[in-house]
Amino acid sequence: MSQAPKRTIVGAILAVFAACGGGNGPITPSPENPYRITIASSGAVGPTELAVPPGTRVLFVNNDSRRHDMTSDPHPEHNLCSEINQVGLLQPGQRRETGNLVTVRTCGFHDHENPDNRLLTGRLVIR
Repeated sequence: MSQAPKRTIVGAILAVFAACGGGNGPITPSPENPYRITIASSGAVGPTELAVPPGTRVLFVNNDSRRHDMTSDPHPEHNLCSEINQVGLLQPGQRRETGNLVTVRTCGFHDHENPDNRLLTGRLVIR
């Protein structure tokens, strides 16, 4: 088989995986996402409570000079709203979205590396 058909097959396989959103890789954030939680340079999240409609993804933006590992409550299980765990570790300047928040409920979140810091906690209210 020549190189061109092999590249076409590999490209097609990669396109299928990309379209399915398979794997555990980061979700590419939508730059227009109006639902966002920002970690300010002061190390505090804002807003601390955000109401969103079911099916929404929330964008977390790290504007701090330190990394933050944003996860679902409670600590250390992180199992209240697993969609938040898709944000995970954000290096300074990084942004990442949650999974689709489809269940009507209130989801707490915190920085796993600093779970007792009230400045790094908040709630997403899905309604």
